[in-house]
Amino acid sequence: MRGYKKKALIILNPKAGQKKANRLLTDIISELQKGGYICTPVVTTASKEGEDIAASLAKDYDTVIAVGGDGTFNEVVSGVIKSGAEVSIGYIPAGSTNDFAAALKLSSSPVSAAKAIAAGNIRKLDVGSFNDRIFTYVASFGAFTEASYTTPQELKNALGHLAYIIEGTKDIWSIKSYKLKVETDKKTFEGDYIFGAVSNSTSLGGLLKINPNIVDMNDGLLELLFIKKPENLNDLGQIITALNTMKYNSPMIDFCSTHKAVIYADKKMNWTLDGERAEGKEIIEVKNIKDKIDIIASSVGAKKGKERK
Repeated sequence: MRGYKKKALIILNPKAGQKKANRLLTDIISELQKGGYICTPVVTTASKEGEDIAASLAKDYDTVIAVGGDGTFNEVVSGVIKSGAEVSIGYIPAGSTNDFAAALKLSSSPVSAAKAIAAGNIRKLDVGSFNDRIFTYVASFGAFTEASYTTPQELKNALGHLAYIIEGTKDIWSIKSYKLKVETDKKTFEGDYIFGAVSNSTSLGGLLKINPNIVDMNDGLLELLFIKKPENLNDLGQIITALNTMKYNSPMIDFCSTHKAVIYADKKMNWTLDGERAEGKEIIEVKNIKDKIDIIASSVGAKKGKERK
């Protein structure tokens, strides 16, 4: 009989993506067993249940594995942190967007992702905090934030980069903007913004990419990207150019990397954390929590480059 040395809790979201992981669950478990894991699969039945399951059971396992989309991964990470257990976390991407999985360079094949977890390459990873909530890769608001997570994958593939959506929008001038003030230890900026993101990833919503030479997922920093409301075609052109070239020195873009920030906003302005809605607040404190989790992956993010500002 195979010698099982580790216990894995598998938290599966059965509604994620095209439900491919459901059909492959036995293959996923088989790969994990080859790596010495004895597995306990649990299926979520409601939103936030993944967090509750991880918080209650993580202490009894060596590894907790999220099978689903980025929202499922967020729930599992939040639950593990809440439990206080020192366990490793695995991620088998099975959602429709899988932004963070792409940034982590995880395989889009659930079985291959399980094989990588079985190999046991554990790395430290930063997470972000949004007042009292955890986000693993992005807190965002504004234009296209909701659409990026509700649009079918086929349509996302057709639309491509956020800049093309902006460019193709028939009535760009009617997009709602939000007045914000942002304070960091390096700079303070404010204005009317149609989109904003606080992230620890190279990919946001499957639409917007951040320069991978800037992003490092365990450097203790978050990237802040805020897009101002365009007033004319010149402004719009500058936004599109900045996003396409991934050079953020445009007057229409406020960008910086920082350990923490305080954001003053309209409390009616809702946010999205890893694809899940979050109620707006007048004062929002975001910060990087360095090396907070141990994740099992073949590679974690891009190396820090020379373009950090």
